[in-house]
Formats: sequence, structure tokens, C-alpha cells
Amino acid sequence: MRFYNRQHRHYCGIDLHVKTMYVCILDSAGQVLVHRNVKSTPEAFLEIVAPYREDLVVAAECMFTWYWLADVCAAEASRSCWDTPWR
Repeated sequence: MRFYNRQHRHYCGIDLHVKTMYVCILDSAGQVLVHRNVKSTPEAFLEIVAPYREDLVVAAECMFTWYWLADVCAAEASRSCWDTPWR
């Protein structure tokens, strides 16, 4: 089994729910850069990650509503804005 082991400048973890998502962004040293609850919308997600998009990896713990987040990340990754482990 191959494991994903690439290093990144920024790491984003999301606890995704229907109406809100809790977003935590760390730098490569483990310093917390963002730790807050926002609306579960593509616009809110893109706004909160905007300053950290260079070399950002995103992981989400979520329920059945994850598809829109994966679609946004896939669309943005095609513009070389970030890397996602699920592509």
C-alpha cells in the first residue's frame, strides 16, 4: 500500500456539517493559523483558505454533504492552487 507522504506549506482540516464547517489551518511547523467555524459554502471555504492557497492540502471529516467540497478542491487544483490527497 502506498501512503501519501508529501510535505506542504499549509494543512487544512475541516469538520464539515450541513450548515457549518469548522476549519483549522496549520503551517508546516504546526503553528495554528486559522481555527474557526464558518458557513458550509464554497464561497466561505475559498475565502478562508485564500491567504494559504499556495501548497495547501485539504482533508475533511464529514457526512454525506462532502461532494461540493471535493468538487471545489478539484476545480481549484486544476489551476495549481493546491494539492488534495484525493485526486
